[in-house]
Amino acid sequence: MQSNVLITAYAVNPFKGSEDGIAWNIIRELASKNKVIAITRENNQASIDKYLTENPLPTGSNLQFEYFDLPYWIRFWKRGGQGALFYHYIWHLAVVFFILRRKFSFDIAHHLNFNNDWTPSFLWLLGKPFVWGPIGHHPKVPYNYIKQYGIKAVLLEEIKWVVKKCFWTFDPFLKITKYKAAKIIALNSSVQKVLNVADDKIVVIPAAGNERPMAQNPKNDSNKIRVLSIGRLVSLKGFDITIHAFAKFYQQLPKAAQKNAQLVLIGKGPQRAHLNKIIKKYELPLNSILSKKWMDRRELATYYANSQVFLFPSHEGAGMVVPEALSYGLPVVCFDNHGPGEFINKDCGIAIPYGTYENSIQKFASALHTLYTDKQLRNTLSKNAFQQFEEQFTWEGKGKRIQEIYTTIHKEEKAVLLEESFERVMS
Repeated sequence: MQSNVLITAYAVNPFKGSEDGIAWNIIRELASKNKVIAITRENNQASIDKYLTENPLPTGSNLQFEYFDLPYWIRFWKRGGQGALFYHYIWHLAVVFFILRRKFSFDIAHHLNFNNDWTPSFLWLLGKPFVWGPIGHHPKVPYNYIKQYGIKAVLLEEIKWVVKKCFWTFDPFLKITKYKAAKIIALNSSVQKVLNVADDKIVVIPAAGNERPMAQNPKNDSNKIRVLSIGRLVSLKGFDITIHAFAKFYQQLPKAAQKNAQLVLIGKGPQRAHLNKIIKKYELPLNSILSKKWMDRRELATYYANSQVFLFPSHEGAGMVVPEALSYGLPVVCFDNHGPGEFINKDCGIAIPYGTYENSIQKFASALHTLYTDKQLRNTLSKNAFQQFEEQFTWEGKGKRIQEIYTTIHKEEKAVLLEESFERVMS
């Protein structure tokens, strides 16, 4: 059933990954079955226009982009990430008045991206059925893991949790948002517990996804093992464990086999210098650990296609790169948590339980050793990784599941109208 849907997406960019790319792909999928008005920030217009010029939409397309930002005199203080949280909050409030002023026609309002479980949406003010999400929840990073990055990282983690608890406890708009939402889409199962909402209101759909790659990974019969880790170089991602675990695995290999093992760490972020110090400390042979700066998606695809294992010891509640790894048939080794740990299962990866820091490193190293020595297991996990991607992480699949939510909302609306009509007749 086609709907007229108004979507607010703070960041949309067809040339980027992460939140920007997720919004683009989900909007594109939803517009194939609905009439969609997508509202985003003005700074996204150049990229969207460029893409649409190079890749024109079909005649009679259902997709219409609109652009909104606060006047410069209100937002002059925002510089990149500086002030981003506050600006994000007021943008979502102000965009409601932009929508009312433009008098857009729609049946369902959907607050799509840059969501989390501690900041509200204001689309409920529009008086239409309102979908919130996907929204995420990052569990607190355990102390024995975050302390590896120093006292500053520990303090920042504590400050974040104080801020989150203040929103959960005191923000009335957050309470109204979860009450007014017809459906809440959650990135993982922990969101329902944190928000304390009923089962029939929440649907778990991981936002992360990927296009089907042109070529999948054929190299799992190789005697070599390239371990790949990709992401922002921040304490949340746990790449210190990546390095320690690979080094321990490498050092336990026979000398003759060490030449077959390599770690490639790709990313950018404030912890690069810290991570490079850890690499240097081990004094491993040249090229056994490669630390690469961030690269475009075409170059990344080459590394995915020529690796055998994806190592991702992140503490986050999502993990946008995990579906990419699965799409290339890479077994994923990660923590058994509410983020990457829910993106995989025992048939396509290995989930490591939390414990002491040292014990975690040993278990990650042991997992790498198992995948190196047991080629049959590696091949089985690789084939199942493709399957997990097809079942959970294609954009078509996500569009279909969100479409089912829209259909459910329409049915519920009709049921309410019929009940009200019946009551009027009876009265």
